[in-house]
Amino acid sequence: MTAKPVTQRDVWEAKQRIAPIISRSPLIYSETLSKLTGSTVHLKLENLNPSHSFKIRGAANKIFSLSPEELERGVTTFSTGNFGMSVAYIAKQFGIRAIICISNRVPKAKVDALKSSGAQIEIYGESQDDAEHRSYQLEKEHGLTVVHPFDDKHIIAGQGTIGLELLDDLPLVDTVVAGLSGGGMHSGLGVALKSADPAIEVIGISTKRGNAMYESIQQGKPVTVEEQDTLADSLLGGIGLDNRYTFDMVRQYVDDIQLIDEDQIAQGMAFMLDQHRMMVEGAAASGIGAILNNRIKLGSHAVVVISGCSVDTATMMDIMTNYSDAIPK
Repeated sequence: MTAKPVTQRDVWEAKQRIAPIISRSPLIYSETLSKLTGSTVHLKLENLNPSHSFKIRGAANKIFSLSPEELERGVTTFSTGNFGMSVAYIAKQFGIRAIICISNRVPKAKVDALKSSGAQIEIYGESQDDAEHRSYQLEKEHGLTVVHPFDDKHIIAGQGTIGLELLDDLPLVDTVVAGLSGGGMHSGLGVALKSADPAIEVIGISTKRGNAMYESIQQGKPVTVEEQDTLADSLLGGIGLDNRYTFDMVRQYVDDIQLIDEDQIAQGMAFMLDQHRMMVEGAAASGIGAILNNRIKLGSHAVVVISGCSVDTATMMDIMTNYSDAIPK
C-alpha cells in the first residue's frame, strides 16, 4: 500500500502539537562564513534543544500522537544516539517506559548520555540495522510501540517545523544545508520550504564512510551500506529496504548531496568551536566542512542546520590540536 504523502498541513499540525515542550531554536549570523562565501550565512542552532539535537521535534510529535493505551505500554526505538536521547527525554516527560536500542558502534559520549537519561538501554549488534531488528523484537515481546527515527509521517512532520521557523525568521532564505542520513530532516524541510517556494535549495551532506541514502539514490532503490567509524556517526545507519517515505521524499526534494571526508568534517567542528564557541558533533559540522572546502554552491541567504552536539571532550581536544591552523579567521 502506498504511504499517504506528508503535507505542509502535517507540518503545521506538528508545530502546534509540540509547542508546549519545544521552543524555537535560535538563528544566528555567521560573519566569518558570510565573508568567506560572499553569501549571507546563518546557523540554525538545533544543538540548543533540550535533548541537544533536532530530533526531539520528531520524537515529540510522534509520542504526542500516540493513544493512551500505546503510552501505557511504552515505546522503543533504535538509534545512533541522538534520536534515542530525544525519545528518552519525551518519554520521561510523559512518565512512560522507553527502551532505546543502539549498536556497539555508538560512541561512549552518547552511550553515557543515554544511560543517564532514565530510559532502558539495550546494546545490540554492530550497526543501526541490528539495533532496529532488536527494537522490533521488543515490539513483539512486550507490545511496545516502535518509534521509527526517520521513516515515519509524524517524525518527518516534526522535523519539518525547522523549515517553518526558518521561513518566519529569514523569509529570504534560498539555501538550506544539513547533514543527511535517513532523510527525516530533509524530507520535512522539503515539504515545509518547497511548499512555500520550490526554488529554495535543500542540500544534503553525508560522510563517505556509510552513506546509505546517497548510495540508494544512485542505485534507484534502497540498499544496505556497510557502516564504518566516522566523526559524523549520527549520519550512519541504513534507510531500510522497505523504506516508505524518506527515500522518495529525498529524491523529490533534495537538490544536491555531497560526500565529505573526515578531514573536512573535523575542520567544520574546529571552526564551530573557534569561531562560534560551540562544541558540536561531526554530523552537525558537516555542512560547515562542505562550505569551507567549496563543496557546495550557496545562494544569497543560506542557512546551515547545526543538528546536535553529542561529542566527547577528548575527541574535540584532539581535533583542535590537529586542525586549528586550518580554521579560516
